[in-house]
Amino acid sequence: MLYRITNIITFLLLAGLLCLHNLWQPVAWWVFVMLLFVYVSLLVWGSMDVRAGFYMPVTCQVPTQQKVVALTFDDGPLPQFTPQVLDILQAHKVPAAFFCIGKNIPGNEGLLKRVYEEGHLVGNHSYSHHFWFDLFGAGRMLEELQQTDTNVQQVTGQRPLFFRPPYGVTNPNLSKAVRKGGYFALGWNIRSLDTVIKEEGPLLERITSKLQPGSIILLHDSAAVTVQVLPALIAYLHSNGYTIERIDKLLNKPAYA
Repeated sequence: MLYRITNIITFLLLAGLLCLHNLWQPVAWWVFVMLLFVYVSLLVWGSMDVRAGFYMPVTCQVPTQQKVVALTFDDGPLPQFTPQVLDILQAHKVPAAFFCIGKNIPGNEGLLKRVYEEGHLVGNHSYSHHFWFDLFGAGRMLEELQQTDTNVQQVTGQRPLFFRPPYGVTNPNLSKAVRKGGYFALGWNIRSLDTVIKEEGPLLERITSKLQPGSIILLHDSAAVTVQVLPALIAYLHSNGYTIERIDKLLNKPAYA
């Protein structure tokens, strides 16, 4: 694990500098500051880049040369856009994965049931998706994941095994919670930015310009532009020889416990 390796290397460098400073030759203070700066920078990068796998294993692309991709949707179920996304997927006979926020399930049980019964994967995206989720302790993180599991299980009868970190941020506490809960962490290699880009053309260009075999595409069933671009995206994928499969099938991993 990169986090552990980084800690070991930093400790050895610090110990070496201290020995040098105390036993042979004084070391300038800025050398210690620089070491600390590099260390903290690596921790921040490892936290923010889900593809780094810095603190925990996170699958962000399918290892294949075949032209297959997976569509994933975060933040539902939501009555405004999730039904429209489902209608489009159903019309094109395309499977996807929906990473649900647990607090969005009460009141939208019928919508979640439709997601499941129409053959899409239901994944865990935490219960609150709280802005400060990444500062929670491991125990509280695990409680959030388990609370979402309970809500999903009450509707579908299944406990999700696939988990996507809120905001794509990872840290040692989340690693511990995921490991203890037995989840499979899934990231992405194409971040559509459909919560930021509001026009269909630029959004489609951003996604298609990054396409490659095994891509995992991050979308949200909480944005109007996603509904607008989805038919064009599916058409582009098909016209360029890509097959859209459910992510658990591509990875040969069980979706539920």
